[in-house]
Order: sequence, then C-alpha cells, then structure tokens
Amino acid sequence: MTSATWTISELAREFDITPRTIRFYEDQGIVSPSRDGRNRVYHARDRTRLKLALRGKRLGLQLSEIRTLIDMYDGPGDTEAQQLREYLAVLERHRVTLERQRQDIADTLAEIAGQEAECRRLLDERA
Repeated sequence: MTSATWTISELAREFDITPRTIRFYEDQGIVSPSRDGRNRVYHARDRTRLKLALRGKRLGLQLSEIRTLIDMYDGPGDTEAQQLREYLAVLERHRVTLERQRQDIADTLAEIAGQEAECRRLLDERA
C-alpha cells in the first residue's frame, strides 16, 4: 500500500494559500517534505501539521504556540489528556489577551466619541 503524497501546488490549492506560505512553514520546521529531485513531496504528516498550523494562525496564535502544540503530537510520552490540557491553556491565555484588547478598543472608541462630541460642541459655539 502506498501512502498519499501531495505536491506544494496541490497543498496550496487545497488550503487556499500560496506555495510561499508553505515554504515559510517548512523554514519554521512545521512541515518537512521529502525530495524527489528538485520537487518537494509532502506526506500525510506534513499535510496534518500544515492544517493545524493554519488553524492556529486563524485563531491568532503565536507561531511559537502553534509549533509547541503541533510538536506535542510527535513527542514521546505525551498523552491525549496532556495535549488537550496544554491546548486549553493556550486557548485560555489567548482569550484573555483578546478580551483585554477588546476592552482597550472599547475604551479608545469611547475616548474618540468624547473628543468628537467636544469638537462638535466647540464648532456649534462658533457658528
């Protein structure tokens, strides 16, 4: 039985990304294709790791967090429960950061609204 393989173009099409993005993840050690001459050959492990990296990116995770989470699946001795606990911790930290940013944005928007109101008031006084 032969295992499935993909070219860089096939993965780029499947995930709607550029080959350059895939090469970036290769440079970062997230995927490590074999070579057939000058061509990269991606295996199921590479495809799965790329899929997980792209999911982490969509969630806004740091590259280091993405790599740690992906590498856990290859590490010896890690149980699924340990992996899930680490993933949960990363998600919780990220959620807290996003909630803090949301509050900062709300505070800034309120400040802008106050400044706009003050400018309008001053303009009305001059009219």
